Amino acid sequence: MRIPVMLTLMLLTWSALHAQISIDSTKIGDHPRLLMLKGQEFLIKKEIEADPLWRNVHESILTECDAMLLKNPVERTLIGRRLLEQSREAFRRIFDLAYAWRMTGKKSYFKRCEEEMLAVASFTDWNPDHFLDVAEMTIGMAIGYDWLFDKLSIKSRQLISKAIIDKGIGPSLDPKYNGWLRGSNNWNQVCNAGMTYGALAVFENQPQQSVALVNRALNSVLIPMKTYAPDGNYAEGYNYWGYGTSFNVLLISAIESIFDTDYGLSQRPGFLKTATFFENLMGPSGLPFNYSDSGGPDALQPTMFWFANKLKDPALLYIEKQNLSKLNFYAKGNRLLPAALIWGQGIRTDQIQPPSATTLFSKGENSIAVLRTAWNDPNAIYLGFKGGTPSASHGHMDIGSFVLDAEGVRWSEDFGMQGYESLESKGLNIWNMAQNSQRWQVYRYSNFAHSTITANGKLQNVAGNAPITSSSPDSLFKSCVMDLSSVYKSQLTAAKRGIAIVNKEYLSIRDELETGNQPCTIRWSMLTRATIASIDGNQALLSYKGKKMVIYLAGLADVKLQTWRTDPPNNYDALNIGSTIIGFEITIPANTKTAINVVLLPGSKSISVQKSALKPLDEWQKN
Repeated sequence: MRIPVMLTLMLLTWSALHAQISIDSTKIGDHPRLLMLKGQEFLIKKEIEADPLWRNVHESILTECDAMLLKNPVERTLIGRRLLEQSREAFRRIFDLAYAWRMTGKKSYFKRCEEEMLAVASFTDWNPDHFLDVAEMTIGMAIGYDWLFDKLSIKSRQLISKAIIDKGIGPSLDPKYNGWLRGSNNWNQVCNAGMTYGALAVFENQPQQSVALVNRALNSVLIPMKTYAPDGNYAEGYNYWGYGTSFNVLLISAIESIFDTDYGLSQRPGFLKTATFFENLMGPSGLPFNYSDSGGPDALQPTMFWFANKLKDPALLYIEKQNLSKLNFYAKGNRLLPAALIWGQGIRTDQIQPPSATTLFSKGENSIAVLRTAWNDPNAIYLGFKGGTPSASHGHMDIGSFVLDAEGVRWSEDFGMQGYESLESKGLNIWNMAQNSQRWQVYRYSNFAHSTITANGKLQNVAGNAPITSSSPDSLFKSCVMDLSSVYKSQLTAAKRGIAIVNKEYLSIRDELETGNQPCTIRWSMLTRATIASIDGNQALLSYKGKKMVIYLAGLADVKLQTWRTDPPNNYDALNIGSTIIGFEITIPANTKTAINVVLLPGSKSISVQKSALKPLDEWQKN
């Protein structure tokens, strides 16, 4: 059950060439050694007894395990080119069942966990062509093998460990499958975590190779961890933060529990700041700032408990406490749920208070700003403002776009992702990020479907990047300005957008545009699910879920608001039922500077728009 000699030499050569971090293998102890060491069950039981919210988490896992006892084991069923759905389900089942057995000692949980692992071990392979499938399968198998090790029969140990080595670790040494080692996105984090867990689980079988695998992972994962600098920004957005960062933390947590050090990984620039970044992505409407390939809310995020404990900052869990309080926090789909109990030890949920800061200005490859009037008011104004570049991993042409919550509902929204298989099955190459890629023919990926501007009906420039140029946390004029010029390089000489929450009452959006030698037609758009109750020239009334909002175009009396349908233009595009784009078009003459001011006023009360909300961006207070 050893890795072939040639592959071992390749692994050791890679480790030697990239060696910065090297583990002390003498500290690798007996099983269980991953995440929850022997005897730590007692500490979790104390938390469950003392806190009803933790008790609900524990009981939800047991309820899921009871349901698993009535199902057949997972099968090797691909969806398109992916086994990922089955890998994730296997991970969830094994993790939950192993946890339930360690906490209760019930043989039915042990037996079923063993059965799931043996079923997975019998698969022909774990689909190395899409290596995320291998990584998630390996981490689930590693935890189950490690936690059940002492009670497993010799035959079961042999079958499971051989599968981890041959179907998990082995393919990671083949250059055909391991390009993720050099990647800077979630693949690197997930795959290195999976291989680390596999290597540590079977350490006795191949100690030299296991050490080399762990060293390889710790040095390779430094590549994506660089992208958190300086502010904790995660370029791939909300859902992929939940994926890549969670597996990065799984990796760090396992290393720390065994070696009493994480070899400096958690101290990499920006990494510990990323919990604040993620917490700010959730709006009071209960919907996230879902730019790029993001979807709906992930509900409980176990990884946040690790950050809160690491930083001794329970305010990071303000959103997670709300998720814990819900009767249904998606235990059926949350494959990391037991980790919340492991990482949440010592946290008193009744002492979690809201964060103090109400602004986030997060610079990085995909810079964003988040402004809100309050954390603990369900009717608060919340703004997510997107800069950055379409060329980022999983990126959209959403530069300059914004989401807006007020009165408890979302007024300006983002469609987010479209399922990859629905596009790949039609033959589209959506992973090519070039300007002429088929990716940008997908409606939801283009700037035509976002709350931003479009110049001369053309796509945004994928090579452009819009940075934050000024910002202010002033409670009466929270604001951020971004320079969008490079994103419209071929259509405009200059383009800046500033967005501000004024007097905690309304939103002001100012675009300052400059044309070159040719005139330019600008379409200003806001994507919404609200009903457009009325349009009167430069003013419109929106209604949604019994709430109201006025949108007002200031200073351009001859320009009229209008709406556009969001019907998908291609047969492969997802349906966009219930959505509308409201905005206007304006043609700017050649060699002309123009300012556009749009005001959004939530609620029914009359609000006087201040002249200061319409002032030039250069006069907005700089931070």
